Amino acid sequence: MMAVKQLVVAALQLPTLGMNATRLEFYLKQAHSRSADIMLLGEYVLNHFFKEFATMAPNMVKEQSRKHTELLKNLAIKYDIVFIAPIIVTKKDGYHKTIVKVTPKHTRYYEQQILLPYAHWNEKRFFANPVVPLKAPMSFTIKGFKVMVMAGFELHFDPFWQMVTHKKIDLVLLPTASTFGSHNRWREIIKTKAFLHGCFVLRANRLGEYSDNEVKWKFYGDTMLVSPEGEVEMMLEDKESMLIEVIERAEVLEHRKAWGFERELKQREISG
Repeated sequence: MMAVKQLVVAALQLPTLGMNATRLEFYLKQAHSRSADIMLLGEYVLNHFFKEFATMAPNMVKEQSRKHTELLKNLAIKYDIVFIAPIIVTKKDGYHKTIVKVTPKHTRYYEQQILLPYAHWNEKRFFANPVVPLKAPMSFTIKGFKVMVMAGFELHFDPFWQMVTHKKIDLVLLPTASTFGSHNRWREIIKTKAFLHGCFVLRANRLGEYSDNEVKWKFYGDTMLVSPEGEVEMMLEDKESMLIEVIERAEVLEHRKAWGFERELKQREISG
């Protein structure tokens, strides 16, 4: 009988972390006691929200990222865990919005490819990420699970999900900074994408507030794990907390076999 492939996934729901490591390590001890393999953080947790950068010296942003990267490296080794966390990288041409993967042995970066372009939330103009043809997001294998990392806004674009299907991804990690009462829209999109593409989706959304021209931006949490059946298996509310769940690859395989979406497409592949 084949061994059941399981993965213990964790997501931290936090506002922006200060330079104090105590808070993060508190949660890491709990995660380690439950044998967590992966820890996902939301957007703008290791750094301040990008609109706050205007009041910060560039060196302060750079130092914040450096210290937090070193902290994650040390904690990854100490607790034998893989971190996936959005982080701002400072380069000669400006700030780059990235997601870092930190393991006990190495560090890799994925540079977000599509950024919000709206008047009230214009990351595309603020950050120096290049506008170039799309490529596959960061993916890796851990304990027999194929995992893909997708930036929150990238959720909305089908080419990324086509890559999920093409690469037979079992788990999508989705760090977000959702606000303005968009709870229901995000829940429904995530549930639908998980079902249609036959994968688990782990979403970590940040907490906290930002006031801009008398408008209050409230980041509401709603961190969740959604199954390939499109069901919310666990959800955090709007308080600082941590989600830890065990997922089984058999659930992914059963869903793909039962619904056969990919099988039907393969029989009708477009040529030429």
